[in-house]
Amino acid sequence: VQLVESGGGLVQPGGSLRLSCAASGFTFSVRAMNWYRQTPGKEREWVATITSGDASSNYADSVKGRFTISRDNAKNTVYLQMNSLKPEDTAVYYCKVSVGVTYWGQGTQVTVSS
Repeated sequence: VQLVESGGGLVQPGGSLRLSCAASGFTFSVRAMNWYRQTPGKEREWVATITSGDASSNYADSVKGRFTISRDNAKNTVYLQMNSLKPEDTAVYYCKVSVGVTYWGQGTQVTVSS
């Protein structure tokens, strides 16, 4: 299993970024996919989940209404569209999948600063 995140960077408050997580080594279409984030000295925090079947989604209260998780099963990729970014969104963002064992990507840094 391999998960590779991309799309992070430096953005001003109020700006947008779209993160991608390219997956391989498992049947992507039948697995729920998750985004988490972590800042130094804090525990990794759940951000969003998208299911496999009807692609329904759930979000942490801190990002609800600003972030959108989506998936493209043909490309084995999950996305996180982040709008109206705030400085407190600054973190390393990770995607996660559980296939009996839990796998994490290497993370992508998002920095929101003026």
